[in-house]
Amino acid sequence: MTTPLLSVKHLTVAYSIRRNLFGKVLRSLEAVKNVSFDLYPGETLGIVGESGCGKSTLSKAIMQLLEPASGEIRYKEMVLGHLTTEQSMQLKREIQIVFQDPYGSLNPQMKVGEAIMEVAYVHHLAKGHDARKQMCLEILQKVGLSEAYFDRYPHQLSGGQRQRIGIARALILNPHLLVCDESVSALDVSVQAQVLNLFNALKQELGLSYIFISHDLSVVHYMCDRILVMKEGEIVEQGTIDQIFESPQHPYTKQLMQSYYARDTFRIQENLPGAGK
Repeated sequence: MTTPLLSVKHLTVAYSIRRNLFGKVLRSLEAVKNVSFDLYPGETLGIVGESGCGKSTLSKAIMQLLEPASGEIRYKEMVLGHLTTEQSMQLKREIQIVFQDPYGSLNPQMKVGEAIMEVAYVHHLAKGHDARKQMCLEILQKVGLSEAYFDRYPHQLSGGQRQRIGIARALILNPHLLVCDESVSALDVSVQAQVLNLFNALKQELGLSYIFISHDLSVVHYMCDRILVMKEGEIVEQGTIDQIFESPQHPYTKQLMQSYYARDTFRIQENLPGAGK
């Protein structure tokens, strides 16, 4: 059996909502509760649920932006939270995140090319300006942008183009896993289709694995191989696309599917060839 690329076991993430004068936690809120799942190489795993269900908290824990209260996250042979400096740098290169709003992560006073090259510089990926610029131009081409975008500023780009720049900043590190946290939810439906097709093309070309977090079931249905359904911090159901969409078991999943078939079935399909699977 294939070894998981990422394995999450009994993960709990809690937020402190009350401390005493000495900083001791008096009250906390568990945003993720005893969550376990595996992600396999080349797989796209969807995480769905309503706002506040713990999807983004889970992604932040995987990215080591939040420290779990308990449980274990293992990437390849590395246990997150117990990494050497070298392993930590490797992890930052191999797991990248693409956010909902790329504009917020771009310096408005920095040209697109400089923003991408900065990532290469920080991670010592190439020696010299010319080598980093060449890397940048190649990445721009991979995300469907011409060399002309190298000298543009973020405000000169559309939402879809800015998202492509966000993807380019992640890809320049040659990651193995992309965590996509509502990465197309801010885009128009037609632009969503273009970016989703780009994600799929990159997956095939580069052998990427994805964790695709979304509240939009049309997007998840098109993109993912398996789905985790979250409610109030817990995974209430998980399975393949066909299992979840055609034969949901948990009452909450059934509710989501009823809403999907009543309202969203054709919203993305008309823009994505073959989206109905």
